[in-house]
Amino acid sequence: MQLQRKLSAKPQERRRHARVKLALLGRYMLEDRREFPCQTIDISVGGLSLTAPVAGAVGERVVAYFDALGRIEGVIVRHFEHGFAMTALLPSAKREKLVNQLTWLINRKTLGLPEDRRHERIVPKEVNTVIRLGDKTSIPAKIVDISVSGAAVTCAKQGRMGAMIQIGRRRARIVRVFDQGMALEFALPLSFDQFDENVIL
Repeated sequence: MQLQRKLSAKPQERRRHARVKLALLGRYMLEDRREFPCQTIDISVGGLSLTAPVAGAVGERVVAYFDALGRIEGVIVRHFEHGFAMTALLPSAKREKLVNQLTWLINRKTLGLPEDRRHERIVPKEVNTVIRLGDKTSIPAKIVDISVSGAAVTCAKQGRMGAMIQIGRRRARIVRVFDQGMALEFALPLSFDQFDENVIL
């Protein structure tokens, strides 16, 4: 009987994560690399439901990106009118971070906390890069962190505020200069499917 009770409880294991109603705008990409806008209906560390113009196939891999949460990979598990539900396949560190992010988002309005619109920032595996200033000077630099919209770097020589430069193969504008480094804003934001620790600028 005990074994039977354990077996009968297994299907419910997948649903024990509390889902919260949360409307966040984002984008998602299907396996054929087509991207579409979306909005969350509800979300948990185990999965999320999205309103979406194209559903994809059940079992198809999907990658979603939200400014407030970052990148979430998963598999489409169910269709419904105007959208689909997907799993959230996250490493343990990302799951813990997502719990904290959801807690913040849920409590923000209740507690009257200011909205945080900053993009998620990551540290890439390859931190060494080259910056080319407007006068064609090339300087080695190290990436401190990256978001989809920009990067912070350390370097021996800084450009002037507002100047356009090139970091790796990407054009960017200098938006802040600090001791031994600069903050840069990309001319074109990174595509969210490129935005992970393997990104190379």
